[in-house]
Amino acid sequence: MLPASSPDALAHSQRVTAHLRTLIDDAGGWIPFSRYMEAALYAPGLGYYAAGAMKFGAAGDFVTAPELSPLFGRTLAHAIAPVLAETGGEVLELGAGSGRLAADLLGELERLDALPSRYLILEVSADLRQRQQETIARELPQLAGRVHWLDALPAHFSGVILGNEVLDALPVDLVHWTEAGPQVRGVALDGKGFAWQERPIADPVLRARADTLNLAPGYLSEINLAADALIAALAHALDRGLILMIDYGFGESEYYHPQRHMGTLRAHYRHHALDDPFYLPGLCDLTAHVDFSSVARAGAAAGLALAGYTSQASFLLHSGLTGLLLQTPPADAAAYLPQANAVQRLVSPAEMGELFKVIGFGKGGIAPLAGFARGDRRHSL
Repeated sequence: MLPASSPDALAHSQRVTAHLRTLIDDAGGWIPFSRYMEAALYAPGLGYYAAGAMKFGAAGDFVTAPELSPLFGRTLAHAIAPVLAETGGEVLELGAGSGRLAADLLGELERLDALPSRYLILEVSADLRQRQQETIARELPQLAGRVHWLDALPAHFSGVILGNEVLDALPVDLVHWTEAGPQVRGVALDGKGFAWQERPIADPVLRARADTLNLAPGYLSEINLAADALIAALAHALDRGLILMIDYGFGESEYYHPQRHMGTLRAHYRHHALDDPFYLPGLCDLTAHVDFSSVARAGAAAGLALAGYTSQASFLLHSGLTGLLLQTPPADAAAYLPQANAVQRLVSPAEMGELFKVIGFGKGGIAPLAGFARGDRRHSL
């Protein structure tokens, strides 16, 4: 049984539902699912990421790697410090969540004497921006002046652009391959709720992608054009440096495997994964796994060099995770065991280690990253 929502939360979901119904009504009774997902997650003051619900950690809907252990952010600091030194650039984090990753990463960069002049955060949620500011002010008051929040990508940037679990939260189109050709699945009104309704694909870019995949009739999955657009925008803004994206997903052949014929779209509510994306709009996160082959092609088309692609476990271990863990003596069981357990979740194939991948793009010529030195999986893209 799913956890009950408070009356205030249910009232908020009703407001989000009303907003979505108005969108559909104004569009003539139908919108593509990508439009529904965008509004459910990001509508100002209403969407899941734009309103004030608790999202991260044990009290929220899911746990991200930075929430599991400070060693995640500290390891990433070691991974990117050489790039910062080489470029003399800054850090730009996309969608910084609770601010946990920024705090851990900045703290370790300070210990390494590798601080950038500025740590930029692009955050669309006013609520999350406030939480990030509180986290930084509480834990790193001496560095708070280096952290700046942006409303849009800068026109020019050098350094490291970092996104942890960003791509999976971008709106996706749902495509159903049928005997009559691929159809885009959209959302229509049904009483007081919503219903699926399919139409021929009008968007030529989406249609071309669906035709290229050429999946068997009956196959339903996602195509994420927004991820391609984001990579292209990041490439345009980056003058020199590294783009590092961490997320759960697969290469194309595994993503569109015959056994994954119902796609990867899920709703997340209070640590429960649901198949119904219409459940309590505004209170559920909506996500889809990442097709990293498509992301790699978008990077190449935008003039980026693929710096590497590997599992999260391989990247963290070869970036120094084990050494950081051992800075806490194993003999101090009370301090060591919780950290070791968290590390196990980060790298275990049964937990996050295998499902989560790390993809990197370089521009302007940067030295190879230690995290990609072994375990290269470019062949699977």
